[in-house]
Amino acid sequence: MDWKSSHIDALLERALVEDQAARDSTTNLTIDPDLRATASIVARQELVVAGLGAVPRFLEIFARLDPRPPAQNRFEVISHPEMFDGVRAHRGQVLAVIRHNARVLLSSERVILNLMQHLSGIATLTRKFVDAIAGTHARVLDTRKTVPGLRALEKYAVLCGGGTNHRIDLASGILIKNNHIVLGGGLRAVLTQALEKHRKGQRVEVEVRNSHELEEALEFGAEAILLDNMTAAEVKRSVDRIKKHTEGLERWIPTEASGGIVLETIRSYAETGVDFISVGALTHSARAADISMSIAAG
Repeated sequence: MDWKSSHIDALLERALVEDQAARDSTTNLTIDPDLRATASIVARQELVVAGLGAVPRFLEIFARLDPRPPAQNRFEVISHPEMFDGVRAHRGQVLAVIRHNARVLLSSERVILNLMQHLSGIATLTRKFVDAIAGTHARVLDTRKTVPGLRALEKYAVLCGGGTNHRIDLASGILIKNNHIVLGGGLRAVLTQALEKHRKGQRVEVEVRNSHELEEALEFGAEAILLDNMTAAEVKRSVDRIKKHTEGLERWIPTEASGGIVLETIRSYAETGVDFISVGALTHSARAADISMSIAAG
């Protein structure tokens, strides 16, 4: 993750401005402006870390918003060499230590924790899904079911958890769904147009919901197939049919299962031989990880 990219930089700055971190009335009235302090970011549960790289960036951006002299915005962020985004942390483990001006630490505490808790929650849930299908060749995919404006960070958290990113946005991939088929004059019409006009490197994927739609997708040249809202048994039959269709051909048709797949059922889908399993819950339903920040003078 490039934490200094213009998009991420703007997002982190908006978070600080939203909280008016540089105008913290309580802290500015009660804390000595020259007091130095040390803050420890601590995991309060077993989790997969995501978002550590945002901590120094938040503090650098804070310095731009803060009228204090540069000397008072001097900081140091220390983390153990084995502590970085994507690793498992145990309850009570220190994720990072920050030495900084006490006012800055108090004023930026909430935005730092908000982001780390959210991203680590996604990474932790993703790792559970990934672990659940260990030993199969299937990979766990995320979706576009993300909080508006946070997609890049949320998809990064999925990577930290061992998952794989699906298309980042509508421009980066082609996925023909039922509504496209209905509005575009049928599967043959929309698939033919997509195959003729798509950009080089874009794979044309088609969503199917039953064996009839699958046969149509195969007949008209789909390059990847999304098996939507099928049972594991239906996915198995579909995967076997697709493999039979491609026997003797030089091309591979990737398969993806999607729709209501949860932690308790994902392995049954992975064992069908499907290549990918997309799970919207990774980003839209992940519970925030329990992370705290303790601050002491010195």
